[in-house]
Amino acid sequence: MADGEGDEPEELSDKQKAEIARWFLTSAPAGEIQYVAKDVRSILGDDQIYELAAAEAFPVYNKTHFIALQMPDRSGDVLITTYGELDKNNYFDPRTAQVATVDHVKQVCTSLRPANDEELPSVYVEEFRGSLDAELSKYVAETYPKGTCAVYSTSGKDSEGPGADFEFAVVISAAKHSPQNFCNGSWRSIWTVDFKDDIQIVEIKGKMQVVAHYFEEGNVQLDAKNECKDSTIFQSPEDCAVSITNIVRNHETEYMAYLEASYLNLPDTTFKDLRRKLPVTRTLFPWQNTIQFSLTKDINKELGIGK
Repeated sequence: MADGEGDEPEELSDKQKAEIARWFLTSAPAGEIQYVAKDVRSILGDDQIYELAAAEAFPVYNKTHFIALQMPDRSGDVLITTYGELDKNNYFDPRTAQVATVDHVKQVCTSLRPANDEELPSVYVEEFRGSLDAELSKYVAETYPKGTCAVYSTSGKDSEGPGADFEFAVVISAAKHSPQNFCNGSWRSIWTVDFKDDIQIVEIKGKMQVVAHYFEEGNVQLDAKNECKDSTIFQSPEDCAVSITNIVRNHETEYMAYLEASYLNLPDTTFKDLRRKLPVTRTLFPWQNTIQFSLTKDINKELGIGK
């Protein structure tokens, strides 16, 4: 017998199992991590390894997908993003000026506290932030049935008046989960809004992402991304808010229209390139009567065998 023949495969260490489990959890499609977690836990058969993997994977997944959790006082939803992350379990909600403590694995908000003064922007910056948040909230409510948005002050939040630059991060998150119909999907966009006081310009950079998963008798996933740039004049808080929101609306509407047009053209473009609609004979294969085709019969006929 050759060396190694019949040897049993080497057993994975607990650390390796946890790493594999973590990969599966963080790679779960939008809205499906709890389903994946249930299967991973069952396959592992070891709660300790599962809990180790889940403790690392869920925070990453929640922040990647910008999940929204309802706050205990029902004052709104807190988005789980790196922009609002104070520490692993506490996230700042700029609209309500509260800090939410979350349970990442259960995906629930467990408690709230008022934000400290050092966690809040100055009155001057908050005027711009609040005006933009109000305008964006109206846009998101009109555009995304289950959408949530937040405007975070990311730079220069202590500016007390004109003469200083400051920056916001706008996060928009919308999800549509319909597992009973074998499909889930989400829209995520991040807009960096940079107020440049010296040149009186507001520079805007956007990153948009659409993900979808269809799994009825198959497994099809979509992950589409787009980036853009734009700018507007540095104006009053109210006028800036309207201009910035219109820019966001125009770019997102344009991208969604592009995606819709692409899907409508799939049968005549992408699918056509993937496979032939008809064989080279220009005749559909008669699957209902395959007995008429026989490689052995054709060979015998060509060689004159069996005559």
